Amino acid sequence: MYHFTIPMALMDYVPVAFFLVSAVLLMKDLYNKLSPAAYALLAAGSVNVTLAGFCKATWKLLYAAEICDFVVLEKMFLPVNSLGLLLVGVSLILLLTQKRKSVVYSVAPAVFTGSLPFILMMVAGLGGLCVGLSIVAAKMKKGWVMSLFLLSFLCAMAMGYMSGQDSTQSWVNWAEQGINTVSQLCLMLGVIALHRAGLKTWNH
Repeated sequence: MYHFTIPMALMDYVPVAFFLVSAVLLMKDLYNKLSPAAYALLAAGSVNVTLAGFCKATWKLLYAAEICDFVVLEKMFLPVNSLGLLLVGVSLILLLTQKRKSVVYSVAPAVFTGSLPFILMMVAGLGGLCVGLSIVAAKMKKGWVMSLFLLSFLCAMAMGYMSGQDSTQSWVNWAEQGINTVSQLCLMLGVIALHRAGLKTWNH
């Protein structure tokens, strides 16, 4: 039995909103810099991550309000979020390496019995996103912004530690939501800083 409260559930929407702001700004600023394939990865990944976060927050809200335990909304989070982050990370790597060359990536269907592949996808995606944006920040001579992306990544890794704790406990959920909020806030502030510095017109 989970010990969720309605305020706790509502707070879970905050990092989702932060990520959505980051994604919208990146899609707007990088539209003319990514190849069609890379932009499709960025857009699809952003939709996946936002949808996964929104669904999990909604699951918590329904549970806290004692309406129902909508299990599917919670179970879909890890695979959908992991794949989304991987796609976003790949799109940033392509920004820095392909320079408008269209590259087709396919994800072969597979049967998984554990969550490790999804965890690896999530780490790879987050790493690609944060490292890619840090390189962009360095090239735009906004080195201080790199610290925001680093902190965002470290907080995300801390979420991995928290996932090994007892998620039925209230303090664990508050800690997870607090760490995730800081992670997404740092990402959003970093993206906003690059946006204001002229990311849209930046010639890489």
